[in-house]
Amino acid sequence: MSTRLFTITHKPFTPPLDPMYIPLHVGRANAADLSFLGDHTGDNISALNPFFCELTGMYWIWKNYRTAGNIGVCHYRRYLLNDSGALFTEPQLDALLLRYDMVTTKLLTLPCPYLQGFGEQHHTKDLLTAGDVLKEKYPSYADTFDTLVHGTHTYFGNIFVTSKEWYDRYCTWLFDILFEVQRRTDFTGYNGYEKRLFGFLSEFLQTVFIRFHRLNVFECMVGMTGEKYETRRLKKQLAALFANRSYTEAGSVFLDCYQKRPDVLMEASDVTGELRLCMQVISTCSFEDTLYQSCILDTLCDYNSLITHFRRLNTAVSHFVAGSPTDTDRSFLAKTSCITPASIDIALKLFCKEQQRREELSKEIWNICHSAP
Repeated sequence: MSTRLFTITHKPFTPPLDPMYIPLHVGRANAADLSFLGDHTGDNISALNPFFCELTGMYWIWKNYRTAGNIGVCHYRRYLLNDSGALFTEPQLDALLLRYDMVTTKLLTLPCPYLQGFGEQHHTKDLLTAGDVLKEKYPSYADTFDTLVHGTHTYFGNIFVTSKEWYDRYCTWLFDILFEVQRRTDFTGYNGYEKRLFGFLSEFLQTVFIRFHRLNVFECMVGMTGEKYETRRLKKQLAALFANRSYTEAGSVFLDCYQKRPDVLMEASDVTGELRLCMQVISTCSFEDTLYQSCILDTLCDYNSLITHFRRLNTAVSHFVAGSPTDTDRSFLAKTSCITPASIDIALKLFCKEQQRREELSKEIWNICHSAP
């Protein structure tokens, strides 16, 4: 049984060498050629990519690809990993799909009900509209939808491999729902991120489909091969602004990007955690300039050096909060001249919610810094 895994992309990237992985350029109807197979031929919805994201590729596969017995979808920087932490090979997936209905991501356990979490990043009404449409078109799914939308579990990423039969059944059901939701949705006032609605809805609907059909699912880890293009670009912009001591402009650039792409701070985007550290740099500089008329960028403005410094500062502070500072922590604090009470206070807020405890630790840590010869 042959397996083909389509690697969805909208950016240039280096595909895996294994021919099982087929790069598929989504949104090709609105974009320059990347020299990959595009989703703009035959029966397609390529032009709807700003709203449907990777689903324009999934639709193209459903309508136009008939060669393989098993079909999968992954992303240009996210891949399903086998038990050894490596990319799956075709024989491995073929063998798994003889025993399982689908191979997909680990089931996530959320800190709050799915409906609440969705509303924090998107418009709750859109998820409720999807529920209304599902109940009208497929009433037998209603209980499953209601249980999951108020529950705390979901699959993510639209990353999975299954038989062509199940793939076609899923897409027939999925797009029937989503196209009706599209007809009922007014996108007036939505930003670019919010317009990517159907990609987000489909992640949850995949969970509903799996649970309703009681599919036998093999769950596996997802490997990240790198950061998003948007993340790399933002880091490059911030590095240039830090080098020029332009932390106020860096804050504006960061806020503008975050408003357009709130996913930029999610772990799947900010893989190294550097953007969160950049937020800390900006905040620290602002407070230091107000209090001391100077800031860390006057002595340390190289991006990599800043990231290393704040990562090390946070490690030391977290150890003090936990009551287990090390000699290495004390040595770092005593020998690093660009630490200020303001930078300590901001770092402490990341790890300690109790104000009195923060004040006590701030004095203790600053005494170590201040004692440096």
